[in-house]
Amino acid sequence: MQAASPGREANAKLIDCHSHLDSFSDEEIGQILIRAQDAGVGAVITAGTTPETSARAVQLAMTFPTMYAGVGVHPMDLTGPIDEHAYRTLHSLATSTNKVVTISEIGLDFMEGMPDRAVQYQAFREQIRLARELELPIVFHSREAQSETLKVLREERAYEVSGAMHYFQGDLETARQAIDLGFYISLARPLLRLPELQKVAAQLPLESIVIETDAAPQPFKSKRESWTEPRHCRAVAEKLSELRLVPIEKIEESTTQNALTIFPTLRGNLGGASLVGV
Repeated sequence: MQAASPGREANAKLIDCHSHLDSFSDEEIGQILIRAQDAGVGAVITAGTTPETSARAVQLAMTFPTMYAGVGVHPMDLTGPIDEHAYRTLHSLATSTNKVVTISEIGLDFMEGMPDRAVQYQAFREQIRLARELELPIVFHSREAQSETLKVLREERAYEVSGAMHYFQGDLETARQAIDLGFYISLARPLLRLPELQKVAAQLPLESIVIETDAAPQPFKSKRESWTEPRHCRAVAEKLSELRLVPIEKIEESTTQNALTIFPTLRGNLGGASLVGV
């Protein structure tokens, strides 16, 4: 596996707070991380969506020094409640290494065809309780369920562990309510193309914004180089800089500090770790 070339570590100033790299091979992930560090991305969190992909995320975090893991069950992937066995499985994964830095990806998804809402509510609440037990932040999903998601976060005291509302595409009022609850707003590539989201991003307090890519394989795109990767955090940061009329260095400093506030374990890697697997 190729190592980072000399000088790359000096550019490692951004953090990809949320991705899904579990289905890539180790060899391909090595190349993805090299491209990321070339773009100034010094740490990447890959999140599970099932117990199996969470286990793979943990394995990747233990293999690649600049990678960290989230464990959790996505609302779209629920096949039943989070029972005692599932809870113990997630607990075991989350405590297997200090490179697990979040309970993620969890949340609510009320789009047509999604799992039963009662099951989603139960799973979301149980995983918030796991996060509180382990004192880990959450990164949560909310689609067509913003008010319900915020209600559960409030009732389960998720603000005690903080975290981020990921792949945010909502309105300013939703963002403000999440921020008032103690959460950060995570922006991704939709910021490059959605005028309404751009207006919201321009008004958010910079101390409440983090950056992600939600990167995952995208075989529906005809060209491999068009797939979203952690390197695209750079484009999101540049667009945020343009919208807010501040230097890119200010965006780097603020979003990275915000991410380190949520995930303090990442602090050691922004000096630039080798990308060679351990």
